[in-house]
Amino acid sequence: MILVIEDDPRIQKALYRQFTTEGYDVTLASDGIEGLNSCKTLKPAGVVLDLMLPGLSGLEVCKGIKSWSATTPVVVLSAVSEVADKVLLLEMGADDYVTKPFSPRELLARVQAAIRRTQRPVSNQKISFGNVTADFSGMVITKDGAPVTLTAHEIKLLQYFVENADRVITREELLSDVWHYTSYPTTRTVDNHIMKLRQKLETDPAHPVYFRTMHGIGYKFVRGS
Repeated sequence: MILVIEDDPRIQKALYRQFTTEGYDVTLASDGIEGLNSCKTLKPAGVVLDLMLPGLSGLEVCKGIKSWSATTPVVVLSAVSEVADKVLLLEMGADDYVTKPFSPRELLARVQAAIRRTQRPVSNQKISFGNVTADFSGMVITKDGAPVTLTAHEIKLLQYFVENADRVITREELLSDVWHYTSYPTTRTVDNHIMKLRQKLETDPAHPVYFRTMHGIGYKFVRGS
């Protein structure tokens, strides 16, 4: 089931037709509060979320959805096209971003791709390194046995590092594979997220053992023994 959170009746109608034609059940919500409540109640396979909504902004709805269910795919739909807004949304956990005017078929393809990514089997559902244990099936991270709160993209980044352990990964690759950027604006997104992972998971963040900087190239996750 696809949840469409959009206040424009014309867009609602177009998306309802597009998704139902492809065999999806579709639920429509016309404001942010209704949309967030519907997401929690219905547990959709994917969410199409307008950025400019009455009641509660798309930014807040996205943040609310991801804090409740980090794996629910959210594709944002908006007339706002500034790079800064895209970066903010992606940092808050949005899986993709489509700018109005748009092709319903393109949006369908983006939503389907986001759903496939979240349904991809994880090679290591539960792993440990040092005093940290990560259970990706339950999205639970602990350090010294105590829960550690990570944002949706911090978990995605950690999972990507685990799946690519001991391999040097460029910032551009991380922006493409974790944030799904198709271009690479000047941004500190990757560096800021890795800094947060170090602060939360390293014993000494100033001298990281697991999340290592490869100067001039990118980063490498070293799980250790």
